[in-house]
Amino acid sequence: MKVSIIGGGGLVGSCAAYALQCGGLAREIALLDVNQELAVGQALDLQHGGPSVADQVISGGGYEHIPSSDIICITAGLRRKPDESRLDLINRNTDLFMQILSDVKAAGPKPTAIVLVVSNPVDILTYVAAQKLGLPENQVIGLGTQLDTIRFCSLIAEQLNAPPTQTRALILGEHGESMVPIWSSATIAGLPLDKYPGWSPTLAAQLFTRTRGSGAEVIKRKGGAGFAVGIAIRDVIDAVILDRRCVLPVSSVQHGCFGVRDVALSVPTVVGRTGVVDRMEIDLWPKEVQGMRASGAALRKTLDVVLKRVG
Repeated sequence: MKVSIIGGGGLVGSCAAYALQCGGLAREIALLDVNQELAVGQALDLQHGGPSVADQVISGGGYEHIPSSDIICITAGLRRKPDESRLDLINRNTDLFMQILSDVKAAGPKPTAIVLVVSNPVDILTYVAAQKLGLPENQVIGLGTQLDTIRFCSLIAEQLNAPPTQTRALILGEHGESMVPIWSSATIAGLPLDKYPGWSPTLAAQLFTRTRGSGAEVIKRKGGAGFAVGIAIRDVIDAVILDRRCVLPVSSVQHGCFGVRDVALSVPTVVGRTGVVDRMEIDLWPKEVQGMRASGAALRKTLDVVLKRVG
């Protein structure tokens, strides 16, 4: 399968390409960028490592790659400033994103192509992409809170000296200020998190606060996130390539899950070759369901403004 990464010359796009190369599942990886020279350079650098990793075709260029792509990953966007919320990006990023969607449509994507939106604010732009691209709605996915979820798990594991790969805890809702920690199902090695040695409500609050601020923390320290978001992107793309039908906290347009409608946000989503295969409306604590609905309401206010802007 062929994966094209729009914005592949940048930090997020190139880290995603590297993660996909290390994963070895995609047959072809194309890096697309407005700066085609940079995209070709990134592709060349990755290609040089190929003999030690996987048998893949890696190339750089422009929208000529879209018609042959099975998965189109959109990472292009303007960088968030350290003190700027993701939703504050909306006016700066919407026009750029609309141009990208227009270029993708004009290039003629496959009717079966899956589009993965990574650009922020991801929930707003996922909804716009689902409305404007002309593809079946289930084929448009946002990275959503997959990145927040693995950040959350990494911080919990670090604090409790637990194995990161056995730490399971979800973030749902908006990829932003109103994100919702799902403590009700959190475990380490199958053991309830609230029974784990060293756990306390105070620690829970501290870990969630740091998770919610992790994006800004990374921007402040190194200028922008790359490695972890690349891994999060690979999580979703690998699920599509292998038709894994695994449950991931990704964003899609909702039609009643947890009482949320007509916005895109993250719920437990079965991801496979056709994109969104199903959504899991599991039992949550009442305050978690309340948080999901509040997240949907907050996003809807922004979405109303955006839809007036894009028409």
